Amino acid sequence: MQSLANYCYSIFRRSIDDYHVSDDVDAVLKNPFVTGTIEELLYHKNWIDGVQWHLEDLVRDPDIDNAKGMSIKRRIDRLNQQRTDIVELLDDHFNQQYSAGNPLADARLNTESPGWAIDRLSILALKEYHVEAELGRTNVDRKHVQKCIVRRETLGLQQKFLIESIDQLIHDIVAGKAIVKIYKQMKMYNDQEFNPVLYNKVSLADAKP
Repeated sequence: MQSLANYCYSIFRRSIDDYHVSDDVDAVLKNPFVTGTIEELLYHKNWIDGVQWHLEDLVRDPDIDNAKGMSIKRRIDRLNQQRTDIVELLDDHFNQQYSAGNPLADARLNTESPGWAIDRLSILALKEYHVEAELGRTNVDRKHVQKCIVRRETLGLQQKFLIESIDQLIHDIVAGKAIVKIYKQMKMYNDQEFNPVLYNKVSLADAKP
């Protein structure tokens, strides 16, 4: 059976390479995959991660204007909600695709879902790309290069172990050896009905004559 995790990783790397053609946080996403497919979700999810990565760089500029910084932070927050929504869609897909109808009596309850494990793989792919980019710089000293080499080796090991772990989890789910309960994030701070700062503002506005 083809490694699901390796397949996901290959899509993440494609997304990363495509993003860095323009290397622009405002570039229009042109998803090459068919709408409604798992590949479309994976590509979109990693694209969001990539944009967030670079926005996090921008917002740490010590000379950034406060209003611009706040605007970027709010954009990061919106993207993070989109990322969470996509991971939950991935988990819905994996649950329908792989969950055994009759898990074994001694099946373990897994705390991490395939979707969130694959989310970690997406971030790891971005770390690998940017460490390689750092190794390509010519204006750094030997100490920085050595630090990057150590990080590249560590990330390579993490990638290997994470891919193996994801594939093992999927294998165990299919075999009925593992059960995954999907924990919906149900974030509250983005929801006008649950964030008191937001709903109190609405109440005050409604109360004005």
